[in-house]
Amino acid sequence: MRTLKPVLLIEDDHVDAMTVKRAFTDLKVTNPLIHKLNGEEALEYLRGEGGQKPCAILLDLNMPKMNGIEFLKIAKTDDELKKIPVIVLTTSKSDEDRVETFGLSVAGYMIKPTDYKKFMETIRVIDLYWTLSELPEGPNGNGLRDSKIVVGAAGQR
Repeated sequence: MRTLKPVLLIEDDHVDAMTVKRAFTDLKVTNPLIHKLNGEEALEYLRGEGGQKPCAILLDLNMPKMNGIEFLKIAKTDDELKKIPVIVLTTSKSDEDRVETFGLSVAGYMIKPTDYKKFMETIRVIDLYWTLSELPEGPNGNGLRDSKIVVGAAGQR
């Protein structure tokens, strides 16, 4: 059995977090989903000892304590964390948010659909993107290429 790196979900809304978990299950995404409620909790997890670094981060922007943009400003200046791809998954349609997050090197910016079928399609597209992306090898031959999100059932694409 192949070992899979987790996906980190940084999301303060419990209903949205449950929706992401449900979409992962329905799409047979086999990566573990680690859920943190805000940027502070996420940084503690990412900097902690023993926790496996995620292959990708799904990031909400509007959160208490430390919002998504504040998180990005810190994470993207950290030599270890800046390598982890971040996909913004938010309700914000603000051009200012889009410009600022892409300026902080996010890999994508997705608006959360309210319809579950459309939400599932958004997660499917994120998964497909990381499955098709050609990622560089790490220094020991086990770098980012091993970090793809993997869909469990054959023929799901």
